Amino acid sequence: MITTHVLDLANGLPARGVSVVLEVEVERSNEWKTVGRGATDENGRLVTLAQGWDRAPGTYRLTFDLWGYHRERGLTQPFFPSATVTFTVHDTAEHYHVPLLISPFGYSTYRGS
Repeated sequence: MITTHVLDLANGLPARGVSVVLEVEVERSNEWKTVGRGATDENGRLVTLAQGWDRAPGTYRLTFDLWGYHRERGLTQPFFPSATVTFTVHDTAEHYHVPLLISPFGYSTYRGS
């Protein structure tokens, strides 16, 4: 399972409505295939991102649309229009949780639980 949680550090709130795309690298070719997409809920969580995921080991990436999120809140010039987090899935039985902490001028991530 692959999930995410986005928190808006500038406002101290969950980041609702952030569009997220999940992709897998095609056999270490630097070509990417979309395997899931969605938007964070009122708690900033997205748990249905990888519905139908074939659970293959490999390199994955999550791309978060920060431009759209900040624009909806009146900020027209955030420094980072998107955040892409690339990670490796080794054991498909594990839960991969990728939190993202955002502000208009920075972001941070880590492997959650």
